[in-house]
Amino acid sequence: MQTHFSLAALADPDMAQSEKILRACVHCGFCTATCPTYLLTGDELDSPRGRIYLIKEMLENARPADARTTRHVDRCLSCLSCMTTCPSSVHYMHLVDHARAHIEKTYRRPVAEKALRALLAFVLTRPALFRRALRLAPLGRRFADLLPQRLQPLFALAPETVPAPSDVDRPQVFPAEGLRKMRVALLNGCAQTALDTHINEATVRLLTRHGVEVVVAEGAGCCGALPHHLGKVAQSHALARRNIEAWTREIDSGGLDYIVINTSGCGTSVKDYGFMFRNDPLAEQAARISAMARDVSEIADGLELKTGEAPGLRVAYHSACSLQHGQKITRQPVAALARAGFDVLAVPEGHICCGSAGTYNLLQPELADALRTRKVAHIESMAPDVIAAGNLGCMTQIGAGTSIPVVHTVELLDWATGGPKPHNLA
Repeated sequence: MQTHFSLAALADPDMAQSEKILRACVHCGFCTATCPTYLLTGDELDSPRGRIYLIKEMLENARPADARTTRHVDRCLSCLSCMTTCPSSVHYMHLVDHARAHIEKTYRRPVAEKALRALLAFVLTRPALFRRALRLAPLGRRFADLLPQRLQPLFALAPETVPAPSDVDRPQVFPAEGLRKMRVALLNGCAQTALDTHINEATVRLLTRHGVEVVVAEGAGCCGALPHHLGKVAQSHALARRNIEAWTREIDSGGLDYIVINTSGCGTSVKDYGFMFRNDPLAEQAARISAMARDVSEIADGLELKTGEAPGLRVAYHSACSLQHGQKITRQPVAALARAGFDVLAVPEGHICCGSAGTYNLLQPELADALRTRKVAHIESMAPDVIAAGNLGCMTQIGAGTSIPVVHTVELLDWATGGPKPHNLA
């Protein structure tokens, strides 16, 4: 793609990076075939290629974002399916992230929309506050007809019961059982610690059972992905900085082999810390953290799993977009589940997003609901006993549309190797 950025604009590192990404695009349109929003709307501006044109025109002319550009960028899921299919290796993720930051800085949103986005960025990243907010969900559902339509998805997706805080999520060290094979830090996260405490508990049991010492580092927490995808750069970088500093202290004091993440959306972000902080004094530490980041399925794939009696369940494995497209991890979760004795089913149209995408199902509920309906229909056509996924957002989104139990991949691996039966199956 030919570009015409001014030299003054290219002096900004983010603008220079976006210009490089834009020039890599050859307009081939392969991305339109795998874009979920284009699949639903048929609008070229709801495809990666269309959004690239909008972003180019906005950035190249150094103008504030307008309503049309904002609308179509907002409707992007950041599922990154386009990056998997692109023959020119266009790094769309970094381009759309820059566009969102520019929109956040230059576009005046309606007051209600701006307030909702600020509320999500503030509450979801603070587990204690989020937990208190979730306890209001039954009241919200009871009076849903009286609420503004924009707020209804917040209550509809909230769980029926809110788990108590788990002891696993406080800073501590979990010793390995038997001979220690490695030492890792676990990102316990933010929303997950309020919505489903079983995932981190299962992760700790699985890893320690197989000789892995697990550290929950003091000061680590939210990865910053949620505000990052809302264009709130200062907030996302502040959260990421805390993690980088916390894990660096742990590396320097006790040593770490890996940073383990069991929410794939967080994993994609942590693996991008090196890029995010490339022009920061923390650049070296951030790059080191990114290089050490691993999804829990990558670690499990390298362990000699202590399998007992095979559960033998038919498992529909939903490959989260942030895992298959963002991190290019497709084989490891399926291989680990199969070795643990499960009959793993490939879901038709598995490359298409379920509609979760962080806060997307709260901000773009109509598109998100349509994608969930499509995803659930494909899953139910396989008649599985259980659905497994490596991302809490996907679990929540899919679970709201089906009666088939949904569990995290690590819960099944924990169960198959000596842990308790997953709570959604018990």
